[in-house]
Amino acid sequence: MPLASMTGFARAQGRSGPYAWAWELKSVNAKGLDLRLRLPPGWDTVEAPARVALSRVLSRGNVSATLTIERTGANASVRVNEEVLAALIETARKAAERLGVAPPSLDSVLGVKGVIEVADAEESADERQAAERAVLQGFEEALQALVAMRVREGEALAHILSERINEIEKLSAAADANPARKPEAIRAKLSEQVKALLATGEKLDPDRLHQEAMLLAAKVDIREELDRLTAHVAAVRKLLKEGGPVGRKLDFLAQELNRESNTLCAKANDVSLTATGLELKAAVDQFREQVQNLE
Repeated sequence: MPLASMTGFARAQGRSGPYAWAWELKSVNAKGLDLRLRLPPGWDTVEAPARVALSRVLSRGNVSATLTIERTGANASVRVNEEVLAALIETARKAAERLGVAPPSLDSVLGVKGVIEVADAEESADERQAAERAVLQGFEEALQALVAMRVREGEALAHILSERINEIEKLSAAADANPARKPEAIRAKLSEQVKALLATGEKLDPDRLHQEAMLLAAKVDIREELDRLTAHVAAVRKLLKEGGPVGRKLDFLAQELNRESNTLCAKANDVSLTATGLELKAAVDQFREQVQNLE
């Protein structure tokens, strides 16, 4: 399976009988899978099937889906409330006679709320059911388009992540080959520190001095960190090759790579090794940032 991003956009539209419909789907990063549906009043029946369809093809992402419906070609019915109209005309006539003014026009009386009632044409049950099926089919189409866009984004991310992991491997190898890691370099560094201690004039126990030297040598040894970096790089490459929804696993490995690069910097006993460690940490940060976009 290919890698997929969590960001994408898709749109689908169509018509069924008197109903014109349109779906808009937007997807952004999220820790889990969340669908937020915006449906017109009276169309709640499509929510449950839409959620099932979404969970079938996506595992992560915050997805917002908006459905718009327009009913066209259905003539509305107009009805005049004769009783209310007659009562208003009679009341207006009496008021005009009492006040000595002209009675109001028919237009103004008809504009009173409740005199004219406009009602939409009754829905056909068969047309409505057909429209609901078409809307759900349209959601499937929009969902497939969204998935395709997320896959295209994922392919681009896979290329970027491969470059970053190659850089991490290269910097790990540079740290491993750094002259400051050679036994003679570590021995010289320890010798300088021991001489500095002896120069203080204090009496030092030779056995204790030997123990401290061994401890110091162990502290600056980054072999364990380099081995773990190598193992994590191999695990990342395996996941990138497998594809699918591996974002969480890659995020965990990114945290582990960050941990090892931090420890390597802390243990560095030379300026050049520290510089390599900082470059390594920057590459890991870039890798981790891109991983956040993967499903």
